[in-house]
Parts: sequence; C-alpha cells; structure tokens
Amino acid sequence: MSPLRPTLTDPVALGHRRRRATDSGLFLHHALRADVEDRLAEVSREFVDVAVVTPFAQVWPGFAATVVPEADVLDLAPASHDLIVHALCLHWADDPVGQLVQCRRALRPDGLFIGALFGGQTLHELRSALATHEVAVTGGLSPRVLPMGEIRDLGSLLGRAGFAMPVADSVATKVLYRDSAALLQDLRVMGEGNALADRNRTIPPKHLFSGLNSVYSDGFAGADAQIPATFEVITLTGWAPASDQPKPLRPGSAQSRLADALGATEVTPND
Repeated sequence: MSPLRPTLTDPVALGHRRRRATDSGLFLHHALRADVEDRLAEVSREFVDVAVVTPFAQVWPGFAATVVPEADVLDLAPASHDLIVHALCLHWADDPVGQLVQCRRALRPDGLFIGALFGGQTLHELRSALATHEVAVTGGLSPRVLPMGEIRDLGSLLGRAGFAMPVADSVATKVLYRDSAALLQDLRVMGEGNALADRNRTIPPKHLFSGLNSVYSDGFAGADAQIPATFEVITLTGWAPASDQPKPLRPGSAQSRLADALGATEVTPND
C-alpha cells in the first residue's frame, strides 16, 4: 500500500478565506489577467475553448472562458480545451503535479497551459519577523505562512506532468504597508489567510501580533517607515505534446560547430 500523501491545506478553511476576499484585495489577480493577455498577444494563434481555474470568477469577465473552481479534482473533461489558465491558486494544492496532469489531459494536442502561483520569496519578510517574534514571546513556532516552492523546483513539475517546451519565469512585486496590521488585513481580503491543515487552532495571544510591527519595522522598514511585503508570482508555461511540435536534437547530431557560427576560434582544454 502506498503511503498517504501529506495534507497541506484545510479545504474548509481555505473556502472560508476565499469567501472573505474582496475585489480590492484581488489586485494581484487582476495583474495576472493583464499579464496573461499580454502573453497571449505574443502567440500567433487564436484560442477558442478556454478554461480558467480560479476561486475568483469576477476577475475574468469577458475573457470568453469556462471558469473552473479550484479543487483537488478539477472539473475538466479530457481533450476539451486548447488553453487552460491556472490562476494563482496552485500554491494551495496538496498535489500540484496532479493538478498539472489534469490540465494536460484536458488540453487538446498543441494546447497551451499557463499556470501562475506564489513562489518562495513571497512574504519572506513576514515569515522572518513572525518567526523571530513568536520564538521570543512563546518559545516556539506555529505554522502561520504557507510554504511555497522555488522556481527551479516548480519548473521541473511541468516536465513531470508531461508538458512539452516547458518554461518557468518569475516576477517579484513589493507592496508597501503602513504597518503589519495593514498587511495582515490585506492578506485576509486577498483570500490568502492561514488555511494550513496543521495550523494552531487556538486563539493566538494578543501580544503575539501587537508586538509584531516593531520586529517587522526593525528588520525591513524603509526611510519612510513603511514596511515592504514581497509577492513573487511564478508563471509556468507548457504545451500539450503534438506530433508536429519542434523537437530537440539528439546530443551529438549537430551538423555544424558553434565556434563556426560565432566566427570564433575553438579552444580545447589541451590548447
């Protein structure tokens, strides 16, 4: 029998957090939509059967897409779409490879997948300040901020899921807040509050968060006394395999030397 897969997310709590989100908190989702539109403008083809996996359908009106709620099992029929956008919710998935595999199977040959999720640099300032302060006041640590993957690891998931021509890129945005309370409130209206399965369910002591701003400010505040919060969005792009796609050459099959193409002199280790 295979070992049980670890559970990262409490789906009931995540659903509750999502329902508390407001449009003012979805600025990163709106920025993602604009980025997706820019990316598609660079692709010389028209997509007609589009699906967007998102908890926030209100971000995607007029996109001519089927909205698919985030879930362990996505409501996607095999070979039903030529474009799937997985929009800023993959970081909460217990099985991200499984999510990618489901998307690949739902694509027709040569269909395009664009997946965006928060990466490992996201909220690194908050993680550091919370850890320092919580250890000081309680003598221990509780899971409070979602662990997120690094671009190298996340990019490799595309190949594991069977996508062709995989690409991963990253953009980090710093948002300034007057204090840590404003940041925590913004996370609530983003729908990104703590929904970890192994989070501490007891009410945290008041002094845990009342003293957080001082630690955060000491470590990260700028000359204007505002504190920064980093949000790293990693975008994964891949294509469903098709027989007419470009294929990489076999090692050693090149018909000309790179040095000749560059007009350079080739130097060997013995020269």
